[in-house]
Amino acid sequence: MTERPRTLLAAARPEVQRDIYGFYDRLRDADPCYWDRVLSAWVVTSHELVSAAANDARLSSVRFPDPEDVTSDLRDFATVISRTMLYRDALEHTRLRKAASRTFTARSVEALRPMITQAVHEIIDDVLPRGRMDMVADLAVPLPFNAICALVAVPAGDRERLLSWSNDVAVAFGNARLTAEEKAATDRGIRGMAEYFDTLIDRPEALLRAGDLDRDEAVANTILLLLAGHETTTHFLGNALLALLRNPGQIPALTEDPATALEELLRYDSPLPMILRRATEDLELGGKRVEKGQPILLVCGAANRDGAAFPDPHTLDLARTGPARHLAFGHGRHFCIGSGLARLEGDIVLRALLNRLPGLRLADNDTEPAWRPSLNFRGLDRLIVEWDARQI
Repeated sequence: MTERPRTLLAAARPEVQRDIYGFYDRLRDADPCYWDRVLSAWVVTSHELVSAAANDARLSSVRFPDPEDVTSDLRDFATVISRTMLYRDALEHTRLRKAASRTFTARSVEALRPMITQAVHEIIDDVLPRGRMDMVADLAVPLPFNAICALVAVPAGDRERLLSWSNDVAVAFGNARLTAEEKAATDRGIRGMAEYFDTLIDRPEALLRAGDLDRDEAVANTILLLLAGHETTTHFLGNALLALLRNPGQIPALTEDPATALEELLRYDSPLPMILRRATEDLELGGKRVEKGQPILLVCGAANRDGAAFPDPHTLDLARTGPARHLAFGHGRHFCIGSGLARLEGDIVLRALLNRLPGLRLADNDTEPAWRPSLNFRGLDRLIVEWDARQI
């Protein structure tokens, strides 16, 4: 029997991040549903169990039932995010999601293509003569952030401070072990964002406005859309390019069938590796008795590399088809509302880079990418790439 790693928490270590899918395999092979004593939570890693649990009405998305019970250093954060659709159930979730979904229709997302395409090519024009760039800092961070800022009507002059607040708040999502400094930064960031968006939601161009929702809900869900709209796409772009450069034989398939290729890239190295739920009643999951109130971590990253659902799961196959669906954007009622925008940006960015940068490759002196030490996001802090600038 496979020896299970002591705790899922180890996934945040840099050395584990470098072989995260081997780590997930050991968890799943030992027991696809086990009680993690360090995290005091159930950890679920098989595709079958994760996909079933993600759509189980007995499992709640409410993270902070009463924000007043949260310690004072994170109470503002808990109060704001408890108002978002991400942490609501049933009718409340449906009401909030409906208010936001009007902006993320297929037509409205496709209408952003010219703006995103222009922005990508402007970034490439800027870095082209260098023959080298950090894919994360130069492109994967600014492009999605500016796209979502345009969508939620944030003026260009305000975006730098908003990005700083956003970075501080993103650290706290799903992270139960924040340092004192991280808690202080989260508090500053969430208060700064809440106060900022409170000044914007009455404008006609605002994405969410008081009237559709109450004022606090409009502010909170605008913050959520900003965070989710750039954080996940940033990681997707970096992860996808790394996967392609490590598997250059797959690159032609990106042009032949972009839609299928993008789904495989999302499955292969998903930007959101887990979902948190909480049992609202005693129930059975994977043959285990889960008690009411116990937290459950659904590890989508592990489910997406489960050989029972995806044959040869550790191989990147951009022509992959089959009955199983990846869980990179979740599953069921909480399926990511901005998934269409992430796919659009991935399609535009990856094809533009591969078409315009001859000999695109990982930098010779930086072959080990820098992974973010996080349980909640799977992404790169740095990805240095090079190309043959003299051929341009």
